[in-house]
Amino acid sequence: MKNTLKKTNGFRIAIYIFLAIAGIICIFPFYNTFLASISTQKEFAKNPLMLFPKEVTFSAYEYLINVTSFLLGYKNTFFLLLFGLPISMIVSVSTGYAMSRRNFPGKKVYVFVILFTMYFSGGLIPLYLLMKALNLTNRLLGIVFLGAGNTFYSILIRNYFKTIPIELEESAKIDGANDFAVFFKIILPLTIPIMATVLLFFAVDKWNEWFNVMLMIRDSSKWTIQVMLRNIVFTTLDAMSTRMVSVEKTYYSLSLKMAAIVLTMTPVMIVYPFMQKFFMKGMIVGAVKG
Repeated sequence: MKNTLKKTNGFRIAIYIFLAIAGIICIFPFYNTFLASISTQKEFAKNPLMLFPKEVTFSAYEYLINVTSFLLGYKNTFFLLLFGLPISMIVSVSTGYAMSRRNFPGKKVYVFVILFTMYFSGGLIPLYLLMKALNLTNRLLGIVFLGAGNTFYSILIRNYFKTIPIELEESAKIDGANDFAVFFKIILPLTIPIMATVLLFFAVDKWNEWFNVMLMIRDSSKWTIQVMLRNIVFTTLDAMSTRMVSVEKTYYSLSLKMAAIVLTMTPVMIVYPFMQKFFMKGMIVGAVKG
């Protein structure tokens, strides 16, 4: 018995060590990115795998916040989150709920039309012409409506709804509840995991929104944070770093790039751990039920 316990404890210790090493391997690139953003060019070039810089400077962050339009990108992205998340959740939840109902009129045709959009689309040019005809180009509100629904997320919600026993709905209707009361008082309270999962998915989608913004919006004052990041990395970075290096030696192109990346990814990394338990449960249940 003692030998068995020793083997079990030894196996657990080995697993913990392996997971610790794997965790360090996963975390270190993010840590190194942060160090590159707060270290000087000379020190980082001498030791790119440092554990902590001797000369710490936040000049790159000060430049991004005070000189560039990075904070404006935050504002525009939060606009998408504030207005886009409720609309996207309402559209996806109502679509998924309709597809999960057995007695929904024309359900097969409805499901086919929804699934068809998952594999085929009209293309970018018809999409742009449609948005232009609706006067939604060069407007953040147009980006909100453009990403209002998602077929995959609706299917996840639909599969989760189908796991709820139909007897709950029938018993509520026997007690006099109508369809709205059944949905809001019976169904929704039981679907917190999938709601949190889809909410996280939509939040990440809105936070990473850049392609539609780049396609539909020309006014740089309406760009999201991801477009700002892309602009810094690919277009204006060399020009900015050239001007700043001649004035302040603590700035250099890599630190500006890394600082922009840190400012972009930090909010998502802060929110995700609090949503992880709902995310795992929602994905498992929502994906296996057909």
